[in-house]
Amino acid sequence: MLFAAALGVVLVMYGLSALWWLFEVVVLSRDWRSDGEFEWGLEDVQVRILTVDAEPVVQGTVDTVPDAVDDVHVIAEKPMQIAGATVHVVPDSFECAATNKGRALEWASRTLSCEREYVCYLDEDTLVTDFTGMPDADIVQFTEQPIYTGSWLAWCCEVFRVGYQFEQFGFHRLRYPLYAWGGGVAIRSSLEDQLGWDVETITEDTNFVWRAAREHDVTFRVVDTRFRNQAPPSLKTMFRQRRRWISGSLRDDGLLPLSYRPLYFTRVFAWACSPAIPLALLVSLFMPGTVALPSVLGSLSTLLGVVLVAYMCCGLWAYQMRPLLWPAFALATPIAVVLHAIGAAWGVLSPVREFEVTEKVAPTTIESVHPSLENGDVAAHNGTGRLLSDRKDRSEEADTEQPLIQE
Repeated sequence: MLFAAALGVVLVMYGLSALWWLFEVVVLSRDWRSDGEFEWGLEDVQVRILTVDAEPVVQGTVDTVPDAVDDVHVIAEKPMQIAGATVHVVPDSFECAATNKGRALEWASRTLSCEREYVCYLDEDTLVTDFTGMPDADIVQFTEQPIYTGSWLAWCCEVFRVGYQFEQFGFHRLRYPLYAWGGGVAIRSSLEDQLGWDVETITEDTNFVWRAAREHDVTFRVVDTRFRNQAPPSLKTMFRQRRRWISGSLRDDGLLPLSYRPLYFTRVFAWACSPAIPLALLVSLFMPGTVALPSVLGSLSTLLGVVLVAYMCCGLWAYQMRPLLWPAFALATPIAVVLHAIGAAWGVLSPVREFEVTEKVAPTTIESVHPSLENGDVAAHNGTGRLLSDRKDRSEEADTEQPLIQE
C-alpha cells in the first residue's frame, strides 16, 4: 500500500502538471502569432554570440545569420578569428557578481554600444533559419529544433522536449513566462540597459526574464523559427545539461511571486518523477497482482501515458518527421521520458552551482551526419536564400574580414 500511495502522489502531481500544459496549449496559446507583419526588421537587430573558444562552431553560427543583420558580435574568453563578425575578448580584469556566461553577458552589456532596437543572443551552436523580423515585444523567444550529433537516445529526448515546449506559445499571457532558453532570445536593448546581467546564476535567460517581469510590465512573444542547435552528443552530457537547468531554476525561484510557486514546484516535481508513469503502466499491465495498485491509479497512469505520447507527437510535428517514423518514436517515448528526467532528478537531489558548458561538435561533424544540410533538404535557409553549405566558402575569408578586438 505504501508503494501505491507514493505512486498515487506522483501521478496526481504529474496529472496537475499535464492539465496545466493542456490549458497553456489549448487556451493560453490563442493568438500567439503577432498580428500582421513584423514591426521591426533585421536592420533593427544586433546579434551577440557567446562562447569560450569554440571557433569552428561559432563560425557555423555566424555564417547562417542573414546578410541583412550587419551588426554581429562574438563575445569570447579567448582570441579567435570569425568571418562576418567582430570578436571581443572579455578581459581577465573584469569583475562583477555574475560568473561564467553571465559575466560575459554583463561585460558585453556594459561595453558594447547598441543603437538597434533589439539585442538578439544566440547560442554558439545555433544555425539561424527563417529569421525575417521581430514582433513588437520586450522579450522574444525563438523556437528551436535540436539536430542529431552522435547520440540517438539524446536526440530522441530532444524531440520529446521540443514537444513539451509547445507550452511556450501560451507564455505571452503569463505575467511571468516560466522559462526562456534554447534557439535564441532577443531583448529590447533599452530593457537590457535597465536590468543588466550582474547577478549570480547559472540559468541566465530565465533569470533575466523573471527579473524583468518582476520589475517591469514586460511583453513576451514566441516566433516559431525552429533555429537549429545541437542536441547533446552523449547521454552523460545531456544529464549534466538538465541538471544545470533544474538547479539554476530552483536557485532563482525566489524571483517568482508566491502565486506562481505552487505551479512551478509541481512542474519540477513532475519532471523529476516522470519515470513513475511508465513504471506504473508496466505494473498495471503486466504485474497487476504484485502490488496493491488501485484500479483508479492504473487508469490514471494509462491516461498520463497518453499525454506523454502527445508530448512526443508535438515534437514530431515540430520536426515535420515522416509519418512512417511516428510509431517508432511513440514506442520510444517511455525511454525518452526516463532519460529526460534523470538530469532533472539529479539536479533536485544534488543541485549544481557552477556553470558547465554543454559539449558541442564542429560544423564538419554536423555535415557528416546530416549530408542533407548541404543541399537544403532540411529547410536550412537563413532567410536570404543562402544555404548552410556556404559556410565553407565564408570561413576561408576569416583572415581578411572583421578584426579581433582585445578589450
